[in-house]
Amino acid sequence: MSEIEAARRKLIDAGRILAHQEHGDMTRGHVSVRVPGRPEHFFMKPHSVGFDEMAEENILTIDLAGNVVAGTARRHSEVYIHSEIFSARQDVVAVIHTHPTHTVAFSATGRPLRPISQGGAAFSDGLPVYSDTMDLIRTPEMGQGVARALGPHRAVLLRNHGLAMTGRSLEEAVVLCVMLEEAARIQLLVDAVGTDVPDFPPEDVARLRDNLLRPEQFVINFAYLARKANA
Repeated sequence: MSEIEAARRKLIDAGRILAHQEHGDMTRGHVSVRVPGRPEHFFMKPHSVGFDEMAEENILTIDLAGNVVAGTARRHSEVYIHSEIFSARQDVVAVIHTHPTHTVAFSATGRPLRPISQGGAAFSDGLPVYSDTMDLIRTPEMGQGVARALGPHRAVLLRNHGLAMTGRSLEEAVVLCVMLEEAARIQLLVDAVGTDVPDFPPEDVARLRDNLLRPEQFVINFAYLARKANA
């Protein structure tokens, strides 16, 4: 299998995982990955299908201006989340935008994500919020606003809307989406109890974060999630 074929196959698996993990929100939400050897282009899920309906014949190839350069399916109007983040961040290989329930609810609270779970620890070095609008990101200028809010971080919450997740690999972006949703769910549960839960020392949190962010952890857990989604 060539690098191109492998990237497209992995994108399909990513879609199935996101659907299985309830990040789908009907046909909304999208995932992309840079084309191997052509970082100015990326493969992306098309409009009008669910994450679990991605297939070889409907994957689009898009450039950094948001134009379709290969494929006949309809392009997502929020393509600019992807194109502008890819343009701003040369280190980013994959971008995901979804509307998972607990992450959306948590984004509306205005509270910082705390390291009260492993997922929370993974984002302890920063989880910014884009709050210019809750509307769809349908222009390059709006996409640039999301990219600015993201800055050097792995993810940015779109307040009352969803999230934009990045990764140095598609595996990283997918697994971090799952971890963030679980972290948001746990924090909402803890906050609902109303108990003051102390944080662990910052050096303890940083040590856990570094362990969780090792590349091999993303590969292992992506493979597990793919097995579950494809079972």
